[in-house]
Amino acid sequence: MNSTPPFDEAGVEYQHTRITHWDQVARKRDHWRGMGTWYHRRINEIYRFLVSPNQRILEIGCGMGCLISELQPSHGVGVDFSPEIITRARQRHPEIEYHQLDAHDLSSLAGTFDVIIFSDTINDLWDVQRALEQVKKFCAPHTRLILNFYSNVWQLPLTIAQSLNLAAPMLSQNWLTPEDVDNMLRLAGFESIRSSAEVLWPLPLGGFADRFLVKLWPFRDFALSNFVIARPMPQPVKEPSVSVVVAARNEAGNIKNIFERLPKMGSKTELIFVEGHSRDNTYETIQDEIPLHPATSSLLFRQPGIGKADAIRLGFEKASGDILMILDADLTVPPEDLPRFYEAIATGKGEFINGVRLVYPMEKEAMRTLNFIGNKFFSMAFSWMLGQPIKDTLCGTKVMWKKDYEQIAANRSYFGDFDPFGDFDLIFGAAKLNRKIVDLPIRYRERTYGTTNISRWKHGILLFRMVAFAARRIKFV
Repeated sequence: MNSTPPFDEAGVEYQHTRITHWDQVARKRDHWRGMGTWYHRRINEIYRFLVSPNQRILEIGCGMGCLISELQPSHGVGVDFSPEIITRARQRHPEIEYHQLDAHDLSSLAGTFDVIIFSDTINDLWDVQRALEQVKKFCAPHTRLILNFYSNVWQLPLTIAQSLNLAAPMLSQNWLTPEDVDNMLRLAGFESIRSSAEVLWPLPLGGFADRFLVKLWPFRDFALSNFVIARPMPQPVKEPSVSVVVAARNEAGNIKNIFERLPKMGSKTELIFVEGHSRDNTYETIQDEIPLHPATSSLLFRQPGIGKADAIRLGFEKASGDILMILDADLTVPPEDLPRFYEAIATGKGEFINGVRLVYPMEKEAMRTLNFIGNKFFSMAFSWMLGQPIKDTLCGTKVMWKKDYEQIAANRSYFGDFDPFGDFDLIFGAAKLNRKIVDLPIRYRERTYGTTNISRWKHGILLFRMVAFAARRIKFV
C-alpha cells in the first residue's frame, strides 16, 4: 500500500473546495436539469457500445450512478467524494455498490474489475497520475480503462453555458489533451490502445453530427469529448500452450511440409486440420501423415460447411490451447515464422497479432497486382474504422488468446455472419473487445502447390460490403 500522503496543504484545500462545490451541485440538481441531458445521453450511448453487459465495473467519479447503472454490470461499484452525490446515487440506483472515497486514496476498496471508468472525472482531479496509479491494483490483465474528458476547444462555450445557467457550474479545470492523458497513463503503468473524438453537437437534433460528422476531418477537431481506452502494462505469460489450426482444401502436396516444419511452442503445440471438401486426396494425406509424426499432437476434422471461416471456427472450437493460431495450408507464410507470433502475444506486446505481407518485398508471384492494391485500400479503410493500425487485413496468419475468441464467438451476432474468410470476423471482434492489435511483418512466399481459392472480383465486392457494414457497427455508432 502506498503510504505517501495524497496531498500537500494546497491539495487538501483544492479537494475541500471541490467537495463543497459538488455537494452544492447535487442539491441544485434536485430541482434543476440544465441543457446537459443530450450530452450525457450521447456519452451513455458510447459507453454502451464500448462496454458489454454483465461485467464487473468500477466507476471513479460516478456522480448519481446513471452511467454505471445503464451499463448493466454483473457487479457495479461507484466511487465519489461528494456525500450529497453518494446519498442521491444510492436512492436512484440502489443496485450499485457505492463508496464515498477520494479518487486519490482508494486503499479501503478491494476486488478486481473488467472495466474501470473515469467519465469527465480527470478534468477535476488534483493529481491525475496518482488517481490512475490508485486503480492499478484493481486491474487484471484483461481489464480495460476508459476515460473521457472535455476538449479544451470547448472551454469558452462551456463557460458561456454555465454563466447562462444552462450547464452545471464547474470550477477551474485541467483541460488535458489526449497526449497529456496518454503520457500520464504510461507513467501510471497503463498503455493506450486507441482514442477517439466524440460529441460535436451536445444539443437536440445532434444525431447526424454526433454519429457521422464528428468522425471526419475537420469536424473531429471541434469535438466536445475525448475518449481514451487503455490497458495495464502487459506482463509475460509463462509457457502458454498453443493450438495451430490449418484449413486445408486441395492442399495434399503441402501436408507433409506442415508436419515437418511446424515448430514446437510453449508447454504444448497442438496441430488441428480441418479439411474442406477437397477435390484431391488432402484428407487421406493428413490421415496418413498423423501416425508418422507421433510427437505432434494432431487432430483431423471434415468441414461441415463451406468457406475458410467455417473451417477455422470448427478448429478453434476443438482447440485446447491457450493461444490460437491460424496457419494457411498453402505455406505462403512459413511455419518457421510462428514462434515470432507466439513471442509477441505471450510477452504481452499485443493481444491480437495480425500477420502483415505488405512490408517486405514479396516473391514475384506471391500476390497479384490488383490483389496488392486492394489489400492496401482495405488496410487504410480498416485502420481508420478501428482506430488501430491494420496494415494487412487478409493475411491468413492471425494469433489470439482462446478466452478472447470465446467472447468474440459469443457476440458474433453483433456483426452478422457473412465473412467467408474469417479474418474480418476476428479483427472486428478483437476491436469490439478493445484488445490491443499488433501488426507483425512477415515475408510472403509463392505457392509451391495448388492455386488460390480466392476470387478477386466476387470477394472484392464482398469486402466492400463488409467495410460499409463495419463502418455502421464500429465507427458510426
